[in-house]
Amino acid sequence: MAVDLEHSTGPGDGEPVEVATPAQPPKTAATVLQVLPALETGGVERGTIEIAQAIVAAGGRAIVASEGGRMVHELARAGAEHVELPLASKSPLTIHANIARLEHLIREKNVHLVHARSRAPAWSAYYAAKRAGRPFITTFHGTYNHHSGPKRLYNSIMTRGERVIAISRFIAAHMMQYYGVPARRIRVIPRGVDIARFSPDVVSAERVIALAKDWFLAEGLPVVALPGRLTRWKGQRVFIDAIAKLGRTDLQCLLIGSDQGRRSYKHEVEALIADRGLTGVIRVVDDCRDMPAAYMLSDLVVSASTDPEAFGRVLAEAQAMGRPVIGSDHGGARETVLPEETGWLVKPGDAQQLADAIARALALEPGQRQRIAARAADHVRRNFSKQDMCNRTLAVYDEVLNLAPSS
Repeated sequence: MAVDLEHSTGPGDGEPVEVATPAQPPKTAATVLQVLPALETGGVERGTIEIAQAIVAAGGRAIVASEGGRMVHELARAGAEHVELPLASKSPLTIHANIARLEHLIREKNVHLVHARSRAPAWSAYYAAKRAGRPFITTFHGTYNHHSGPKRLYNSIMTRGERVIAISRFIAAHMMQYYGVPARRIRVIPRGVDIARFSPDVVSAERVIALAKDWFLAEGLPVVALPGRLTRWKGQRVFIDAIAKLGRTDLQCLLIGSDQGRRSYKHEVEALIADRGLTGVIRVVDDCRDMPAAYMLSDLVVSASTDPEAFGRVLAEAQAMGRPVIGSDHGGARETVLPEETGWLVKPGDAQQLADAIARALALEPGQRQRIAARAADHVRRNFSKQDMCNRTLAVYDEVLNLAPSS
């Protein structure tokens, strides 16, 4: 797809620009500062590290400011720098104090561009960049809570970038509808899957066997997985009801994800499993450090989110591994799943539709599964690779720096 930046649409008109992958990887000597609350775990954090790696690989200097976390060492391995600042705090006093801290960092490190990825640090980064005369861009990662005026005002900082990266067309439309962001400032860059990591060719049988032993899985029974942190909108309850409606006990179903301190919801999920008589069928397992092996273990991967996913990394990763998928028919899933080709989409919250789709997926003949696997993996490689995401993001950096006045 050709992208004509000079003739992109005006405020409120047309469609947001979907950034095409550059013919050649961008080469930039820019110093880019990314800001986010912490580097503990999650898709935003993973994307931040991936972009930092791409900046360094392209000849630039990558700096990340956050409160730190277990993923910081990955930045060091990539040749990027981490600066620890209290950016996770939502306290107005701390947010205000962070403006001066970030302005000092921008000037000290001669930062050329500031990229904010979360709301609280974005407020500080916006004013710091403005004071230092540096361009400011954002990535809009989710719909957030936007049902009140104060919430929309708080969220609106993520729309104030000179360019605003939307991680899906769904998010681009959301920004235009609820925040009035002009299409000409939006750049659609889908989240990327690390194809080198999420590939059946690189997952050894030993890794799969080890994970099966850790989870006490029996041989010969189909495995249906629902990965995702334990939180209500991820649809674990819908999934449990669907398995109950399916009426089969010759399955092994896994709810894979950390409760992240939501102990009461975890207990609620476990109680529902027992109440439905599915204790021997559905198991809650903790956060998994080897998701490629988890996908390889699975005959089917489900995302039953009751609220729209901004993108839906699980469905993309599972397809990259050649697994059939079922997703909720809203949000980013409509962009990542090809119905009847790589998986199925069902009405959000409808346990019966989900049960019917699971039954259909488990009844696939080997030849059908192979065709789905090949189509799914090809679909992700062509449209949602990490390399494309990185190249497209760096192209936006180049665009903004070329438009920015000389400092």
